[in-house]
Amino acid sequence: MANAASGMAVDDECKLKFLELKARRTYRFITYKIEDQQVIVDKIGGTDQTYEDFTNSLPADECRYAVFDFDFTTDENCQKSKIFFIAWSPDTSKVRMKMVYASSKDRFKRELDGIQVELQATDPSEMSFDIIKSRAI
Repeated sequence: MANAASGMAVDDECKLKFLELKARRTYRFITYKIEDQQVIVDKIGGTDQTYEDFTNSLPADECRYAVFDFDFTTDENCQKSKIFFIAWSPDTSKVRMKMVYASSKDRFKRELDGIQVELQATDPSEMSFDIIKSRAI
């Protein structure tokens, strides 16, 4: 069902895969792309994948939405997890693509209930492991 504001539909698989990541911890990350006026699942990373695998899966010149399940240990030695929503919009991507992703982001994010931290990145340095870790704690 298309959204009147952005004209963008969200494929049901996007929500189903996110629920599997959130509830069953089946995946480490999911990337999404917009194709034919619809948000669809692009790539899925298994639980054995690292943050580096995730960042390497993002294209250098195309926008993507992504969710990443970040596991970490607090200073009190507690195991915790946070689900990040990352809007990847590299400077090298086309202006029209950046506009479409920017105008559809909030609606798509609302479809994914359970996002704990949001991050916008235009360059790999803006989503380095240290930044993710500092935002999680």
